[in-house]
Parts: sequence; C-alpha cells; structure tokens
Amino acid sequence: MFKHILLPTDGSELSEAAIVKGITFAKAIGARVTGFYAMPEFHIVTYKTEMLEDTREQFARDSQAHAKKYLSVIQKAAAEAGVACDTVLATSDDPYEAIIEAAEDKGCDLIMMASHGRRGVRGLLLGSETHKVLTHTKLPVLVCG
Repeated sequence: MFKHILLPTDGSELSEAAIVKGITFAKAIGARVTGFYAMPEFHIVTYKTEMLEDTREQFARDSQAHAKKYLSVIQKAAAEAGVACDTVLATSDDPYEAIIEAAEDKGCDLIMMASHGRRGVRGLLLGSETHKVLTHTKLPVLVCG
C-alpha cells in the first residue's frame, strides 16, 4: 500500500523510537524511507540562549552538525535493515510546514512521526508539530506515541 515514508526527526528519544518503528514498518511492507530534519533559522532576537552567543556562521555550523547527527540515525537504521533511504534537510521556523513540503516534494505517500504528548496549557503554548502536520496535510500520518 505505502511505497515511500517520510520520517521526520527532531533528535529526541521519542523521534528515534518512531524512526525504529518506521524502518521496521517500511521493511515489512517493502517501502523506502526519507529521513527529514528542519533546522531553525538564525535570529538575532530569540528565546534560545545558544543563538544569543553565536554568530550566524557558528549557528549554521552547529545546526548542520546537529542535522547530520540526527539524519545519520535514520540512515544507519535503514542500512542495517536493508531499507532504501534518502535524507532531506530544510531550514524553517515552522517545521510542520517543512515536513509537509518535503513529503510532497519527495512523493511520499505516508508521514510517520512521533508525538511528544504535550497536553493542556503546555500543549497550547508550545504547540505540537505533529498536531499541525495532522491538521494541515492531505497525506496519511501515522503517529507513534
């Protein structure tokens, strides 16, 4: 049924668990995967203290290093399982939009991602990228909790 699965990651343990499930699922159904990571944009005024100390160039280097680390988890898991894998990196302050765009651009027919389970006021204030993907895409989304 599904032939190409987008596996977004934010580098968290929950994302890594969803990646393992996604790779296992892809192998079982003979699908390929595309790993995805959205780097934040650099801002001079920000609540992220690491941006306040960084130059734009340093922030870009650090972001690229994080992206490489996070995407390599997907590449390694796919290689070990014998699942075809590609990766995509984007820069966006709205990861949900970048996830949807990547899935559409790469021709994915399923997005499989983790949910961090934020509820109540915390969920309202911080939002949920998974929830935003669910409400803004026409593609099927499989959520791993």
